[in-house]
Amino acid sequence: MLLQTTQEDRPQIGEQTVPSNSEEAGKRSRKGWIVLAIAVIAVAALLASGIWSRVKAGATLRAETAQAALPAVSVVSPKQSAPTDEVILPGNVQPFITSPIYSRTNGYLKKWYFDIGAHVKQGQLLAVIETPEVDQQLQVARSNLLTAQANLELAAITKTRYQGLLKSNAVAQQDVDNAVGTYNANKAIVEADKAAVEQYSALVSFEKIYAPFDGVITARNTDIGDLINSGSSTGAKTDLFDMAQPGKLRVYVNVPEEYSQGIKTGMTADLNLTEFPGRKFQGKLVRTAEAINVTTRTLLVEVELDNPTGTLLTGSYAEVHLAVPTQASTFLLPVNSLIFRSEGLRVATVKNGKVVLTSVTHGHDFGAQIEIVSGVKADDQVIINPPDSIVAGQAVQIVQATLPGDTK
Repeated sequence: MLLQTTQEDRPQIGEQTVPSNSEEAGKRSRKGWIVLAIAVIAVAALLASGIWSRVKAGATLRAETAQAALPAVSVVSPKQSAPTDEVILPGNVQPFITSPIYSRTNGYLKKWYFDIGAHVKQGQLLAVIETPEVDQQLQVARSNLLTAQANLELAAITKTRYQGLLKSNAVAQQDVDNAVGTYNANKAIVEADKAAVEQYSALVSFEKIYAPFDGVITARNTDIGDLINSGSSTGAKTDLFDMAQPGKLRVYVNVPEEYSQGIKTGMTADLNLTEFPGRKFQGKLVRTAEAINVTTRTLLVEVELDNPTGTLLTGSYAEVHLAVPTQASTFLLPVNSLIFRSEGLRVATVKNGKVVLTSVTHGHDFGAQIEIVSGVKADDQVIINPPDSIVAGQAVQIVQATLPGDTK
């Protein structure tokens, strides 16, 4: 059966369809749930944000607390040493020639001609000694020589006469032999007496003291009337004068054993003396002992320098500056970075925030700094003033430091 729709039942154009009560209730219910969901999400977001901020703050606090709990250490980077080291060593300035002047004969000082500071030439007369005993002995020796010569002449005459008589068989051969023997004996006596005269003549000549070289009198140790004992006697010797030749000076320096391999003859050396501030005197290293002194563990070297005007005084103390070649691969560290352990010398370095103990070999000790021959690299971070309790693997925080003298 077909349903017939009337005009009243059809909706008219321009008229709105009015929803029913159930539809409106459903829409309101959906809107409420949406609002509630949004509110719940907002509250959850606020809650999560608060919890996250608290968690983050707690983590940051724990990290800061852990970082603050780490021991703080200062570190330095090893400093490359120079290819040469200037070594400053004490030196004694001495004259090129120095000598005490002794007498070769005993006696009394009669006169002296030069006092301290006098410049004398070789062969100049310095003093005269009176030797009356030697003078008497010379006279006795000369008299003995005259007697021996007279006896020799008589023996020569007798020998010649007997040899002539032997040809006519007027004397026996024995008498001739006795005459020849007497002649030979007297000849030997003459030779001995001549030697005695020469000996005492030489002793008398030693009464005059002459300068052995050009130089300066640095000391006069006797005066007129003093008893002089010869330098060849076994008793106490009398040093009349001390002489020095200051035109050229010798400076002796004891170089420590660790620098000995860098010391070569021909090197230049600069000398500083306190009496000449700001002034340098240049010398030349001319020879070495070529042996280490077993007591001092040093190498004795000699530096020569000219002193024509006598500016430098002998006996002065000088600081000798020597440029000694070194190994180019060595580094310098502060001495307070070293750790002395039973297993050997160590330094503490920091890698990835943790301590690494490294064995090192030291070289020259410069006081505040020490040379490290092996065990460290240029990019190492070496801890200075490490505590005795420091161990490998310990976590630390770094405070950068610099070597003394470094430019910032």
